[in-house]
Amino acid sequence: MLLQNRPGEAGSAAHDRLYRTLRTRIMHGELTPGAALTLRGVGKQFGVSMTPVREAMRRLAAEGALTMSSSGRVSTPELSNERIEELAALRALLEPELAARALPRAHMALIERLQTINSSIAEAVSRQDAVAYIRTNLEFHRTLYLRAQAPAMLAMAETVWLQLGPTMRSLYGRLGRAESPQHHRMILAALSAGDEPGLRLAVRTDVTQGLRLLVS
Repeated sequence: MLLQNRPGEAGSAAHDRLYRTLRTRIMHGELTPGAALTLRGVGKQFGVSMTPVREAMRRLAAEGALTMSSSGRVSTPELSNERIEELAALRALLEPELAARALPRAHMALIERLQTINSSIAEAVSRQDAVAYIRTNLEFHRTLYLRAQAPAMLAMAETVWLQLGPTMRSLYGRLGRAESPQHHRMILAALSAGDEPGLRLAVRTDVTQGLRLLVS
């Protein structure tokens, strides 16, 4: 996948597109924990110069998506149990609140859209496609949370997802998942019933249960 500049495009635009591409790959678990990245390797892969690669990596490191050692080695994070527990706790705080704020705007069209996404999750599971599973799972949550109309809170949740992306890839392999998340069906049922306590519980359980298996 090349990200060559278009005619007249500034270097900052090339950096931004590379940043967004790498960010998406990390968030969706395309890179495993501890995967090493080099400026030269990323530049060659995406057809860009060292400057936008360096700036994109610095930006991702600031968000916790990459770690940079004193020797200059760049890699995806290998999270400690304590860090996983912290990020799981953040999800448990942020995401039930986002879901609850979305509930008054959860009309039938949204529920049908979420049901369609959930079918895509089931297809990814049947193919044992970890990246597709993580991508569609996050799409399910993002689609619901967008209805909350709380952009700052959603941005915080997405930063947590970004830091957890490689770890979620490891979790998928450990679970050996054979079916789509059962808690999504509980989320859909709570949305249909207008049940805020049930919705909060279903979301909280969904976003933390798997992560806690990693530290058990």
